[in-house]
Amino acid sequence: MAEMTRDEVYEWLRAGAGYVRMATNGPDGYPHVVPLGYFLQGDDIVLNMRGQREANVRRDPRVCLSWDTGTGMADLKGVVIRGSARMVDDPAGCLELTREAARGRGVPESELPTEARPGRNFAVVTVERVASWDNAKR
Repeated sequence: MAEMTRDEVYEWLRAGAGYVRMATNGPDGYPHVVPLGYFLQGDDIVLNMRGQREANVRRDPRVCLSWDTGTGMADLKGVVIRGSARMVDDPAGCLELTREAARGRGVPESELPTEARPGRNFAVVTVERVASWDNAKR
C-alpha cells in the first residue's frame, strides 16, 4: 500500500475529500463516530460541534478523524488523523470561524455573517499523527 506525502494529504483535504468521520470517546467507554463537514485552518481541522460529540470532546479532547474514497481496493484512498481537539465557544471566536467557513464556501465578504449563531461551537483539532494510503499510486 502506497502512502501519500504530507503535502498530498493536505492537498486532498483542502480539495474537499468528502465528509470526515470523527471518533470521540463516549462516556461509556465506547467510541462515538459521526460524519461531519470540516474545513482547514492552516494544518488544523475545524469541525462544527454540538450534542454528544461536544460533550465527549469537553471530557476527553483526544479524537480520531477518518476520510476515504474509492470503489475497490485498486483505487482506495484515505487518511486517518489522530489529534487533540480544542473547543471554541466564545462568540468572537465562533463568529471568526463561521466567517472563515463561509469564505471557504465562496460567500462574498459583503454577505458574511455578522453574528455568531447561538449554540454553534467549534472544535479545532491539532494534528498529532497522520496515516494515509493511496492504492492508485502503486
